[in-house]
Amino acid sequence: MVACFRPFLEHLIQGNLSRKTIRKHVDNLWILGGEIIRDLNETPSLRKAPVEDLVFDVLKEGGPLLYHCDSEEQLRSFESTCRKLRRFLEQQHS
Repeated sequence: MVACFRPFLEHLIQGNLSRKTIRKHVDNLWILGGEIIRDLNETPSLRKAPVEDLVFDVLKEGGPLLYHCDSEEQLRSFESTCRKLRRFLEQQHS
């Protein structure tokens, strides 16, 4: 999963975003990765799928539902990262 997220992070860094903004995206990617791992544990058949496909499938619907969300602001931030990652992956595959 790290290999899938790394190009996105490099893209964000090259975009001259503030350290705080990049840190929020990194934190959100950790959450996204945790949710994908949860899905893999609950549905072992998903383990056979390529990681890129798993990530893209989760992002098609705007990201996974969060099990642990402390605030509306955190949810909006997470959804923003998911949308940005989805657009980035779509550009990479076209």
